[in-house]
Amino acid sequence: MLKQIFRGRYCVFFAFIFVFILLSFLIRTLLLVVSIPKADFGINGLLRIYFLGLDYDIGVALFMTAFYNLYLLVLPDRWLRSTVNRLITYTGLLIALLIPFFSFFAEVTFWQEFESRFNFIAVDYLIYTYEVVNNINESYPLPLLIGGVLVLALVVMWLFSRFGVFRMSFQPGISFKRRLMVFGVLFLVTLSYPVLLSNAYAESGTNRYENELAKAGIYSFFSAFKNNELNYNDFYSVLPLNRAYQLVRKELSEKHSLFLGGGHSIKRRITNTGKYYKPNVIMITVESLSADFMAHFGNTQNLMPVLDSAANHSLFFTNMYATGTRTVRGMEALSLSVPPTPGNSIVRRQDNQDLTTVGYIFQQKGYSRTFYYGGDGYFDNMNEYFGGNGFDIVDRGRNLKINDTYKTKRRVIPDSAVHFENAWGISDGDLFQEVIKGADKDFRSGRPFYNFVMTTSNHRPFTFPAGAIDRRPGSREAAVRYTDYAIGRFLQAIKNKAWYGNTVIIIVADHCAGSAGKNEIEISKYHIPCMILNLPDDRKGVIGKMCSQIDLYPTLFSLLGWNYISNLYGQDVLDPGFEPRAVLGTYQKLAYLKMDSLVILGPQRKVGTYLYAPVSGMQKPDKLSAGLVEQAKANYQTAYDLYKNGGLHQ
Repeated sequence: MLKQIFRGRYCVFFAFIFVFILLSFLIRTLLLVVSIPKADFGINGLLRIYFLGLDYDIGVALFMTAFYNLYLLVLPDRWLRSTVNRLITYTGLLIALLIPFFSFFAEVTFWQEFESRFNFIAVDYLIYTYEVVNNINESYPLPLLIGGVLVLALVVMWLFSRFGVFRMSFQPGISFKRRLMVFGVLFLVTLSYPVLLSNAYAESGTNRYENELAKAGIYSFFSAFKNNELNYNDFYSVLPLNRAYQLVRKELSEKHSLFLGGGHSIKRRITNTGKYYKPNVIMITVESLSADFMAHFGNTQNLMPVLDSAANHSLFFTNMYATGTRTVRGMEALSLSVPPTPGNSIVRRQDNQDLTTVGYIFQQKGYSRTFYYGGDGYFDNMNEYFGGNGFDIVDRGRNLKINDTYKTKRRVIPDSAVHFENAWGISDGDLFQEVIKGADKDFRSGRPFYNFVMTTSNHRPFTFPAGAIDRRPGSREAAVRYTDYAIGRFLQAIKNKAWYGNTVIIIVADHCAGSAGKNEIEISKYHIPCMILNLPDDRKGVIGKMCSQIDLYPTLFSLLGWNYISNLYGQDVLDPGFEPRAVLGTYQKLAYLKMDSLVILGPQRKVGTYLYAPVSGMQKPDKLSAGLVEQAKANYQTAYDLYKNGGLHQ
């Protein structure tokens, strides 16, 4: 019977499954080989990668062939040799082969960028086809790759023909009863996969590379599509809500703060007794700026001479950590000053207008506020978020959404102002020229201004104006060097402006260039530089305390002597009572780091506790105090509760 099935109408069906599993094996091996220098793989780990990976691959293959399985059940014997069946079989197989070939190519490129199987970032990228398709086209020879994928699919079909697979599949002889049995078994096994084999099962190991390599890209993609936002209370370990707020309010208690009521709130009045200043503020948020690009942190490639020099004349944060691994996470941290909550950034969520952002505090002080972006701000919902929170928009504006809901002004950067542009936007140099134009206009209006500037040049395909620097485009190092060059040109240009003497410049990263490592949350891949230039009274120095992106503005407001209403989780790092800590996360895992103690919270209410060694990066499982674990839970639980229940709104 088995011989009859494998050599009968099911021949193409099982041959495709075999080819898919073989290709998956090759891709998994390729990704494993390129990851060997970065992770230690033991025998048990390798066995887990391949055997668990095989399980996922079989599941994907069964899902991909489910409709063909049904088709083979109902197709009468007398139609097997018909032209229609041949056409359906050939066409269906070609499409079925193109899907994994394209997917495997995408997996390799995605791994280059994120060192991860597909996750909810890949799901997001389906929405922003212009940036993604053009990014791929500028980074890779797309026509050749498409042609290559098509050729590979046709080669497989030729091999099927050469070995008689098609001929055997068009042979009658399997009764409907046997077909029904085959269909039933395969159908039940297929249905069992989403129930019995969650994608999260692959994440049970302690080696992040092993976890990712054990997954299957397509399986991970659809898992991410289903679970790209997580309800904290359903999936994470929680405290009684009153207890959680009690702990957070205690952590946020400072000698110059007063809570404005009790209950489930962190809103408080901050009173600073220092001299009051009201300067303009321009924050340059640099795409993918890892700390280790700078000589201050050991880099010897001379990638950032401008920033390395500027750091010596600034208030320089040497131990700051990003909250996440994506631009929208950095924007969330810098504008809202909240710990990352699981799933999408608040920048991309519904009901994110009229929040108590940092920009709202500037508004209360009479500032104009503008968001500058070199690309199109519809990407990642940036315009809706910033516009919905009172910022005017200056962006490239290639796509104008009909259903924009924000009421603020939007100015599109004209073609005449653009000297270089790639898939992600105009060059940083062109963007900074727009910032200068806007600052001149704001200065003439007589209002102080706050500008949130987001760069794009340090992003694949890593291209920039020819001749700007002595490095060829196309590499991360060259893009970093160009961004540094563009910042240098900007700083030099504004020194002659009438408004410069009363303007604070902040340079900070949105996140690091990479986040992958042996650990699920690789702490060193969250380490970012931050500096504040041109502070009143020429304030400069080094802040070596561990802190987070969320602490930047509370520290700045203290330096400026501001009194304000705060709904921020960030704190003044310069306060004598500040206790160093960092909040970090992926879209699922949430970490709380205090000194060398690390708590990682995950779905299925998992709580991991570790001792962290900064020099080696090792995270050794260890039992930590119950108080520290509760503090970690309280931060994330209350941040989620405040957003979901309107507590972050004005």
